Amino acid sequence: MKKCDTVDNEVVINIVEIIDDGICVTDGDGQKIYSVIENALSDGKKVIISFDGVIDLTSAFLNNAIGQLYGNFDEAYIRSKLSVINMDKNDRIILKMVVDRAKRFFDDPDHYIRVAKEVLGDDNGN
Repeated sequence: MKKCDTVDNEVVINIVEIIDDGICVTDGDGQKIYSVIENALSDGKKVIISFDGVIDLTSAFLNNAIGQLYGNFDEAYIRSKLSVINMDKNDRIILKMVVDRAKRFFDDPDHYIRVAKEVLGDDNGN
């Protein structure tokens, strides 16, 4: 399978081939995957993400690869167009947590920004 196989209006994205590694832990690698997914979804394509060959996966990777999609696309659209295959049961649990957190964040991002400023202080160092 090539990095992205396109058949009709469907794209299969092979994670390992795109990042050239089975260890999916960095937000930078997640961003590479996000760009491919985002382009396909923007073109109205159905996207199948293959985790075949992935041996390690973190929420940082999934936040960037999939979580941020919820800031650009409606949840119903994502559900109708995006699916995953060959994903380990434990990794599916991490994915669910990432998706749930992303949906909450993008439902009210100002709330999370306010909380972060309260905890960390504002940009002026106060």
